[in-house]
Amino acid sequence: MTEERVERLLAEVHDEFGMIRVLEVADYRFLEFGDAIEQSCVFTADPSWLEYDYTRAMLIGALCHEAPESALFLGLGAGTLTQACLKFLPLEDVEAIELRPDVPRLAIEYLGLDDDPRLYIRVGDALELLDSAESADLIFVDLYTDVGPGVGHLAWGFLENCQKRLNPGGWLVINQWATDDGKPLGAALLRGLYHRHYWELPVKEGNVILIVPSDLDQELDLPGLNARAQALAPRLGYSLQPLIKAIRPAT
Repeated sequence: MTEERVERLLAEVHDEFGMIRVLEVADYRFLEFGDAIEQSCVFTADPSWLEYDYTRAMLIGALCHEAPESALFLGLGAGTLTQACLKFLPLEDVEAIELRPDVPRLAIEYLGLDDDPRLYIRVGDALELLDSAESADLIFVDLYTDVGPGVGHLAWGFLENCQKRLNPGGWLVINQWATDDGKPLGAALLRGLYHRHYWELPVKEGNVILIVPSDLDQELDLPGLNARAQALAPRLGYSLQPLIKAIRPAT
């Protein structure tokens, strides 16, 4: 017999894009957009805990870099991935660009986002603000609304510029929608844009995480990735190995 799910509404705001809500259910808090479309899940005892496979897969993308010092997050949400990267990676400078001004406020007030001196949050459209962002070792694209991926996920120029803003040896990590055949949304566009030189990591939530290097000479060091993931496992409290095994070349 399952325990009844009791939801408690902690906050609800309305902006020009619609509704944002923060709900609490037992030990978890959820950020929702629109009509109960869940954007983020936070374990209140540890906001850096990554509950979902897609966020763990994005962390794997980050671990492809041996020692990242800078990161750019395009789309903040509740900030769980940002928190995890700040906690577990040797980052010195982190920038996040978030479209909706209430999202960072709610993340700090209700979802455990730390006021970390290394983190700088800008409010605005990532497609417009990317050119004014610092280059980074890691760039994460996670631009979702209550109806699915934002336009940036299929915008050739924007996705091209994301790769161009990587430092040498850097990695672009994209949380891409998956189509019914298991391929990432815009697969043909992505193959052409990145010359088939990237890796895919499908996850059970129905997304495909794309791991894109800064240039064509850069390869994915699987032994190094595995070693870094194994070393981190005791601190994470979970293993990333099953997800790493699912990494595949571009399809």
